[in-house]
Amino acid sequence: MNNYIERVLEATKEKNNEPEFNQAVAEVLKTIEPVVEKNPEFEKQALLERIVEPERIISFRVPWMDDNGKVQVNKGFRVQFNGAIGPYKGGLRFHPSVNQSIMKFLGFEQVFKNALTGLPIGGGKGGSDFDPKGKSDNEIMRFCQSFMNELQRHIGHNLDVPAGDIGVGGREIGYLFGQYRKIKNQYEAGVLTGKGLEYGGSLARKEATGFGLLYFMREMLKANNLDLKGKTVTISGSGNVAIYAAQKAVEFGAKVVAMSDSNGCIHDEQGIDLDYVKELKEVKRARIKEYLAKHPNAKYIENVKGQTPAVYTIKAEVVLPCATQNDINLETAKLLVKNGAIAIGEGANMPTSIEAINYFIENKVLLAPAKAANAGGVATSALEMSQNSMRLSWTFEEVDKKLDGIMTNIFKMCHETAKEYNLGINYVAGANIAAFKKVSSAMIAQGII
Repeated sequence: MNNYIERVLEATKEKNNEPEFNQAVAEVLKTIEPVVEKNPEFEKQALLERIVEPERIISFRVPWMDDNGKVQVNKGFRVQFNGAIGPYKGGLRFHPSVNQSIMKFLGFEQVFKNALTGLPIGGGKGGSDFDPKGKSDNEIMRFCQSFMNELQRHIGHNLDVPAGDIGVGGREIGYLFGQYRKIKNQYEAGVLTGKGLEYGGSLARKEATGFGLLYFMREMLKANNLDLKGKTVTISGSGNVAIYAAQKAVEFGAKVVAMSDSNGCIHDEQGIDLDYVKELKEVKRARIKEYLAKHPNAKYIENVKGQTPAVYTIKAEVVLPCATQNDINLETAKLLVKNGAIAIGEGANMPTSIEAINYFIENKVLLAPAKAANAGGVATSALEMSQNSMRLSWTFEEVDKKLDGIMTNIFKMCHETAKEYNLGINYVAGANIAAFKKVSSAMIAQGII
């Protein structure tokens, strides 16, 4: 490994006892070695040291009152990682697992993901260890209002534009936006994305990450003389990304046979009834196991702690991890290859460990890396910002067409970069190098800041 990269990785690990963040940094820095080797001036300018250090981390307490009149306290975060190519842009995650390491890893990934879109947006991320599950609408509203009381000091349409992520959907964005509007006493539509259509949201935003993943997959398979038509697909997750990835996969002629949640997975050999999954998850907010109430011939397989998630034990040619980070380890990767997987599409952020990534590439399994393949959500958020700025709205077809074009261009960028650096089908490295070149150029142009 390049000496400069090795020193930065060691220093980052020493300074940050944050496993998810250190993993994300290692995954990027180890793949950009060819660019660093060609540019020795990077070391003199401490470019890598600057690119792995967030520009700003904000943490704050979030007190709120539950329905029993008891005050609860959660921790809130906003990591403004890099603003070299535009205002910080990235989602808010409400989940018990949220901590500074996860916020930094997501913010770091977001910098490169946003750069790949070709749109003028920097990278950031935020959230809280608050868990919306089991909470009433009033409890969620009170939490969101308290969270925004602090967050509003640090965001703005030209400064930092949050969106949704795990645990933050249309309901939460609505409560957050309402509180922001009340505090600021002005209608600043572009300060949050993922808004409702009634107050400045964009058509196709809900579908964007899942649809975008499949547009990338289509292009990746096509470039390798393959097609989605007739392929069997399994999807880890049953949230927003998973649902719309499944919908587009079916439109492209594939058959989705399994989806999951944190407890286990459903396996329907006839093909998943997606309309019913949407009802369970988007309306009833039920567990995926309830699928069997309408489809008793389907199977439900419970997850066993410490073992491969059940959804990955089902044979499939195309596997789409759309749940959470580090879902696929080396053991799971070996099982997927053994079961005939030919392509993996990362709909979640960093769902595959570095060892698993390397195993897929060594075994000629096509891997669509998260920072490229799941960029459709943030790309459409940026399109929402554009519509807000122009005070107009595009049709679903117009937004979807722009999304398709963006994802096609992202794949071309990854493919051409991999080709330029003789990386074969290593689209992980292709994505990292392409994004790094853009961000580093902008940082160098703006001086030592």
